Amino acid sequence: MTDPIQQSQHIFSQKYHTSPSLTVYAPGRVNIIGEHTDYNDGFVMPCAINFGTAISGTKREDHTWQVYAADLNETDEFSLNETIEKSPRKWANYVRGVVKFIQECCPDFKQGANLVISGNVPLSSGLSSSAALEVAVGKFCQQLSDLTLSHTDIALIGQKAENQFVGANCGNMDQLISALGQQDHLLMIDCRSLETESTPVPQDVAVIIVNSNVPHDLVTGEYNTRRLQCERAAEFFGVKALRDVSVSQFKEKEEELTALDPLVAKRARHVVTENQRVLDAVIALNQNNLTRLGELMGQSHDSMRDDFEITAPQIDYLVELAQLAIGKNGGVRMTGGGFGGCIVALTHHDKVEAVRKIIADNYEKTTGLKETFYVCTASQGVRVI
Repeated sequence: MTDPIQQSQHIFSQKYHTSPSLTVYAPGRVNIIGEHTDYNDGFVMPCAINFGTAISGTKREDHTWQVYAADLNETDEFSLNETIEKSPRKWANYVRGVVKFIQECCPDFKQGANLVISGNVPLSSGLSSSAALEVAVGKFCQQLSDLTLSHTDIALIGQKAENQFVGANCGNMDQLISALGQQDHLLMIDCRSLETESTPVPQDVAVIIVNSNVPHDLVTGEYNTRRLQCERAAEFFGVKALRDVSVSQFKEKEEELTALDPLVAKRARHVVTENQRVLDAVIALNQNNLTRLGELMGQSHDSMRDDFEITAPQIDYLVELAQLAIGKNGGVRMTGGGFGGCIVALTHHDKVEAVRKIIADNYEKTTGLKETFYVCTASQGVRVI
């Protein structure tokens, strides 16, 4: 697979006949447990992965941004002296949105640049290619003009760009892990306080990602509907967000909510129990208890399938196959926004081939789709090269 750092630098040199003066890199992510909890002010436990987005560039003498997306062979140009408007091209809006909101924080930011973007996060896979791009653009701006923005600031600007400029009502997990990820660690993030707790990935454990190659698009998908349903449930409980409802509090009022709106009750049950599973997963990992972690990941998947209803038959089948190979030596679940995308598995390195084989032997034969198999490592967040 191409190295986006080398690729962006090489293409920049070819295009502009000079070496880039700045290269930044931001990783994609996989979420181990805690799905659709982030926009409910809850808990998540992702890790940054060794796939990401690189931006290489130099300053210009004017206020224009000339952006080349190498993987798409498309160019975008806009001026930092004028109001930044939406582009008809979706990828360009991630860049424009971040720059627009950086200008909101730092009104003096008018520095023009030529830049080349290259990435190797599979698109529409649920591994957060969009957050990697947003965080890389934010870091590029910060370095370009020496802006006093922390990595958390950059992450939240990326989220704002996706919410208000691109139009996907995502939470803050993807951008936070891309900005704050730590080598060989999972990061439990409290999406309300933004406090983090890092938990080492056990040494002999592999992070496996399998892309179902069922594409998904969160902007036009059911994502925003789920978010509204969660807000309705929070209103019912009289709280700011479902994060404030414990499992026992939910059970007390479950019948009443189900009578009122059975669908909202199911969505709420997923979020409330999922938050608890994340907290339990931190304990399991700290005790090196892979069997317990596997149980929690299995419960998480069942909850996404039955209560939040965001899996797809192909995803459920992949989970079933991987679980057969893993047994009690780890866990597997769908990861990401849903309606397609990827599964994630944590298991001992000596189980990786068995997982690969059972999926290769059965998935395409049954679904007509060919999976893509990745073995990842937990990686550092955004950085200057």
